[in-house]
This record gives sequence, structure tokens and C-alpha cells, in this order.
Amino acid sequence: MSQFVRHYLLAVQFFTRLPVTGRLADWVGYSPAMLRASAAHFPGVGWLVGALMSGVFFALLWCLPPVSARPWVAAMGATIAGVLLTGAFHEDGLADLCDGLGGSADRDRALTIMKDSRIGSFGAIALVLALLCKVGLLALLAQTGALRAVFVLFAAQVISRATPLLLIYTMAHVGDANGSKSKPLADQLSTAALLAGGLWAGLAMLLVVWLYPGAPWWGAVLGALLGALWMRGWLMRRLQGFTGDGLGATQQVSEVLFYFGFVLALGVQ
Repeated sequence: MSQFVRHYLLAVQFFTRLPVTGRLADWVGYSPAMLRASAAHFPGVGWLVGALMSGVFFALLWCLPPVSARPWVAAMGATIAGVLLTGAFHEDGLADLCDGLGGSADRDRALTIMKDSRIGSFGAIALVLALLCKVGLLALLAQTGALRAVFVLFAAQVISRATPLLLIYTMAHVGDANGSKSKPLADQLSTAALLAGGLWAGLAMLLVVWLYPGAPWWGAVLGALLGALWMRGWLMRRLQGFTGDGLGATQQVSEVLFYFGFVLALGVQ
């Protein structure tokens, strides 16, 4: 149990801005092997992020005046809360990946562009579109049912953090091995870690299905998986592997398509 908690807290430290410092950080410790083991808990970090974002979303939907703009303001508030909690970690990956792959057709040049901390036109456009999609889809979901939208938001944060594990498990890490933040966790992923991540995701889906039965959850999960498969194909075709930015972009695409898949399935139900 102690090892489980330490690996989980290491994942929280890596993927959020929550303070794991001082004596707690000393107790958690760090090594490349521990960081690899913490990969199993990435969807578990989604439980934490999803709980905060869902709480903000629900509070704003409940507190704001019942006017037509309420779902939009609540969706923006929840999105801001998520960005603050994670430090825009995954959004940054999406922007860097789009800058690299959009800026050059040459593989090595694209990888070099991704390492540039400055954001370019392709990254800015991708980031704006992703944020608009998330806010718009959440607002639409809130108009179909506030409580249902809260549960969809929570589940999306967990499932979208499980899909990158499929890339780590089935693809090779490419790029600058010495300078990459993701290399220690991505050079290998055990089957046990993949199953543990799947367990985090499965428990989240069981929870929301129990709390809101009859909703088209299959459409949301299918959307997230198709998004991850599309990202895998794109990265394999352009880079012959994945980077940390590719994992962040996969999380963002899976999150958007989780919402979109749910909305589509809801419309045809």
C-alpha cells in the first residue's frame, strides 16, 4: 500500500501543480523506475482532476442565475480550473506537437521545432480550437442535463488519461532521450501497469454508469478510443513513434472526442 501511494503521488507531482514538497516529497522519493511505475496511475490523476473540474462545473451551474449564458460560464470556469490544476501540461503538448508537425514535413526538423518553447501559428490555432471545442461541448451537455454533464466531465478526465498508455505500450519513444521529460516513464510500460491504468479507467466508468444509468456511455468511450487510434496512426506515420508532446496531444484529442461521442450518441439514442 505504501508503494502504491508513493507511485500515485509521484504521478500527481508530475502531472499537476498540487504541491508534493518537503517531507512528503522526501518520503515519495524519485527514480526513473518509480516514474515508469507511476504511469499506471495517470488515469488515477484524472480522478483528481475530474473531481475538481466537476465540482467547479456543478457549483457554477447551481449558483449562477438561470439564464442562457449559464452553461457557457460554467464550462469556462471548469476548463480554467483544469488548466490551473495541471499547469496546461497537456495543452502545451498539443500546441508543441502541432507546431512541429505543421511546421515541417521532415521528421528530424519537426522534432526540433517541438523542443522550442515558443508557440507558433499551428500550435496557437490548435490550442484555441481545442479549448473552444471543450467549452462548447460542455455547455451543450449542460443544456441536455446538468447532472449528466458533470458525470461526463469527470469520466472524460479519467478516460482521456488512460488512452495515452496505449501509445506508450505499443510504440517506441522518439526524439531527444536525454532532454525529454517523458523518456523515463515512456521507455517501457509493463502489461501490469497497462492493466492497472485500465482498472482506474474501468472503475470510473462503472461509477458513472451506476450514478447515471441509461446514458450512451459507449459513444463517449468509443470516441476517446478512436481519437487515440487516430493519434497513434498520425504519430507513427510522421514520427515513427511518440514523444511526450504526442502523449499530451492524445489526452486532449481523446477528451474532446469523449464529449463529442457522448453528444452524438445522445442525439441518435
